[in-house]
Amino acid sequence: MREMWRVIDTGLRPAAQNIALNRALLEARQAEEIPSTLRFLRFAPSALLGYHQSAEQEFDLDYCRANHIAIQRRITGGGAIYFDATQLGWELYLHKRDVGTSDMQAIARRICHAAATAISALGVDARYRPRNDIEVDGRKISGTGGAFDGDALLYQGTLLIDFDVEKMLRVLRIPAEKLSDKAIASARERVANLTDLLGRRPDSDLIKHNLTESFESEFDVEFQEGDLTLSEQARYRVALAEIDTPDWIDLVRRPAADMPLYESVQKFAGGMLRASLTYDRLTHRIRQVGFSGDIFVSPRRTIADLEAALRDTSVERVEHNVRVFFAGREVDMLALTPDDFITVIRRAVQQPIVASSRT
Repeated sequence: MREMWRVIDTGLRPAAQNIALNRALLEARQAEEIPSTLRFLRFAPSALLGYHQSAEQEFDLDYCRANHIAIQRRITGGGAIYFDATQLGWELYLHKRDVGTSDMQAIARRICHAAATAISALGVDARYRPRNDIEVDGRKISGTGGAFDGDALLYQGTLLIDFDVEKMLRVLRIPAEKLSDKAIASARERVANLTDLLGRRPDSDLIKHNLTESFESEFDVEFQEGDLTLSEQARYRVALAEIDTPDWIDLVRRPAADMPLYESVQKFAGGMLRASLTYDRLTHRIRQVGFSGDIFVSPRRTIADLEAALRDTSVERVEHNVRVFFAGREVDMLALTPDDFITVIRRAVQQPIVASSRT
């Protein structure tokens, strides 16, 4: 007889409630008060920080306030994201013995393969993209991430149903150039919405059904629908009292000036290449970098993969990381070279953007 796990759907909630439920369920799983659980969730419009991030450095706070977008801090690490009802969230609360390893890369590969199988059953060709994304034809359709608390694992994913890329870009603190019509169009080419791919809005119950069946198959278990237990509800109330407060949101506060925006554009034989990046002055690391311009690169996913490979990289390691990235790939860039990417990044670091936020 297969082991019985639980599936719950906590519906559309404000960010503070969803984050408090993250903590409550993870604590309950660690205490062995609940079985391993699959949770479906949605967010009211929310700008979510990673646990160690500062809102001043990550978001356009004026835009968030003007558009009634709640700012919240996750209990897990990772980067800042925008979440709203056009995305479906799914989360697994597991015990270490369920996955048999603490290697997060191996866990991501296994869970993302299962999720990709569920998405593909809707009529698209979804595939796992290292380190922790799911893509369709080189375009990201789901981002994931996980964290351990003792022997308990929280592994989270989002699935883009009808996502507004432009709104996401406006929420994030990024160079104004990335809000140009051309840059927004380029950003849209990098992500895939299920509604666009299928030509219709998919049935949410079918999506949940497919994910549930795929995780059942992957872990050789059976899911049973359930509700929050009294223990979880008690833990949730305690967590919400702490999380739904300015003190939690401002747990980390660093001025935007310590995370300046840098940008450089240069014409090379292979075309005009632009690098836009955020640089952490305290740690001397490039937090994230984006490339755009009048260039040709095939496969199309190459630029997105390079940006991911350079995330949270020290300036001293940029050249090494760029060369290692291209050494392991067959890429057609016409006359563009790895040296061109190295050059434009180095020039960008020396040219901070005067205005560190948008109005």
